[in-house]
Amino acid sequence: MKFFAPLLAILLLAGCSNENEVGNVSLGLFTTKDIKIEKVNDPLVSGVTCHISHIKADLSFADPSDMGISCRQTGPITLDMIQAIDTSPSGEVVFKSSKSVLFKSLKIRRIWDAQNKTLIYLSYSTKEVEGSHKHSMSTVPLWGNDAWGELEQEPLKR
Repeated sequence: MKFFAPLLAILLLAGCSNENEVGNVSLGLFTTKDIKIEKVNDPLVSGVTCHISHIKADLSFADPSDMGISCRQTGPITLDMIQAIDTSPSGEVVFKSSKSVLFKSLKIRRIWDAQNKTLIYLSYSTKEVEGSHKHSMSTVPLWGNDAWGELEQEPLKR
């Protein structure tokens, strides 16, 4: 009986929904793996939403590292928002999620391409010890946005 209580708790928690989850596709009848699709809003550039897809293995200690990302402009992007971001070559982490109980995580990093006035979103997995480091990338150009013209007049400084 002592064994079944923790197992039941794990199964119940695995069934809890995530408020950012927008899709869930089962990979088959005889597997506990699903493709989860989640939305992530950029905390500083609120006019950008990224959708990430990744494998979730409910009864496993580590999820696979594969993922996909697609980011789009879903609202206004202002010059103030662009001026607030980290414009260093390595950018900044805008989202992080654990993929295992032992040091593996999924991260999304925003990087600014000043020459093309484009936001780059890089999703990647990290494992502190060893493992495969998968990654995927999406871009959000500011072309046609009010911030584009403002950046023409007043480029960002690093």
